[in-house]
Amino acid sequence: MAQDDHRSRQDRERQEEARRALERVERESETVLGSLLQRSADFFSAKDESTDPAEIWGKRVGRALAVIGAVGCLIYLYITYIQ
Repeated sequence: MAQDDHRSRQDRERQEEARRALERVERESETVLGSLLQRSADFFSAKDESTDPAEIWGKRVGRALAVIGAVGCLIYLYITYIQ
């Protein structure tokens, strides 16, 4: 009987530890994801880089074309080597 109480206490301790670990991982992943999205938005909008509208739009267009080119390369590599 005492052994069962000891095991149940150990189980409760492990469950509580696992719950704390999951909560910590959830908090940290939200922070990483949120900051990644914010940095991406700042990167593509060319925020706080220049006051010249032509330069801002040039950076936006260039960065958008770079993303389109990268996606195109990934599609090409997939079609060529995977299929």
